[in-house]
Amino acid sequence: MSETTDRASDTARRRKAPAKGAKGRVTMIDIARAAGCSQATVSFVLNNSPGIKLSQQTRERVIEAARTLGYTAPAFEALHPPLPAFGGPAFEGLDGVIGFAVDQLATSPEAVVAIEGARQASWNAGNVLLVAQTLGDAVMEPRAISALTKRGISALIYMTIFTREISAPDYLYGLDIPVILLNCYTADYAFPAVVPSEIAGGQSSTRHLISHGHRRIATITGEPWMQAAQDRLKGYRRALATADIPFDPELVVEGDWSASAGYAATVKLLALREKPTAIFCQNDRTAIGCYEALKEAGLHIPGDISVVGYDDEEIARHLFPPLTTSILPHMAMGQWAIEQLEAPAAPGRGRYPITKLECPLVERESVRAVAG
Repeated sequence: MSETTDRASDTARRRKAPAKGAKGRVTMIDIARAAGCSQATVSFVLNNSPGIKLSQQTRERVIEAARTLGYTAPAFEALHPPLPAFGGPAFEGLDGVIGFAVDQLATSPEAVVAIEGARQASWNAGNVLLVAQTLGDAVMEPRAISALTKRGISALIYMTIFTREISAPDYLYGLDIPVILLNCYTADYAFPAVVPSEIAGGQSSTRHLISHGHRRIATITGEPWMQAAQDRLKGYRRALATADIPFDPELVVEGDWSASAGYAATVKLLALREKPTAIFCQNDRTAIGCYEALKEAGLHIPGDISVVGYDDEEIARHLFPPLTTSILPHMAMGQWAIEQLEAPAAPGRGRYPITKLECPLVERESVRAVAG
């Protein structure tokens, strides 16, 4: 565990308010469920059983879960005395409250990941994060942000799910607190902004396949109106051009980020007279459909055809074979947004360059050198 994670975990334990179990009494089963371990492990930790070798990370996770749930057994309290209550000495460094407004939360794992990155960085500095979903609604969004500001937020992070240029609403310019844009930016560069480096990500994914000897590389895109799809396709074309591989438009099939679109696009690619030896799926869900179509056609991954995804969703590591993909850096983007609050403000209204964070490639087992 890193020093930063240690600090975050320690601060998390200090922030969370104890809560009773559903029946009023917290059991070791409740703690095991919250900590993601066995009841036996919980028993070993809470009773400080000698001779049991558990990692410090596991011990801390169990203790944190017990404190969070309000476990009050005398033996536990003796071994692990409670931390100072809210408002005590442990909270003297509390600097403020940071608002986080996002247009879509419930339907997007990217938002949750970005919020967690911001939460970790906020708690490290002793700040609290308040989150509001706005749905981009012209009436409700300003009301949501007004509600945040009335609660005394010291800064606002404004996030959109789809990477894009936005026309920032007037009320953002009128705020007398720092505003950070996450996954979006404005044409006037009035606010610090961070987005994924999608062109470089698409280029890296395609270059990885080229480095394994593939030259007939197909790609299944997202919806063409979306900037992420446009930029990943630009990266794909740049990688081909750099390797002196002619661009073939029949190897580019439009999708919509879904598994069903990935399946249909793969079927279309397999019907070509000269089939591709590799497919760059521009997100992991597309790759799921691609896998199904290839297996249905009796083809093996990566023996017959290599596949690369994008986003590094949880499912990517559980596919068979595990999917080579790129990390969408929303965790790092959330952390970056908090870090900008410590940077000196630009003089006057300011012009801030757009920061682009790398989408690192995660190599797994879905790519192999082209046969022959």
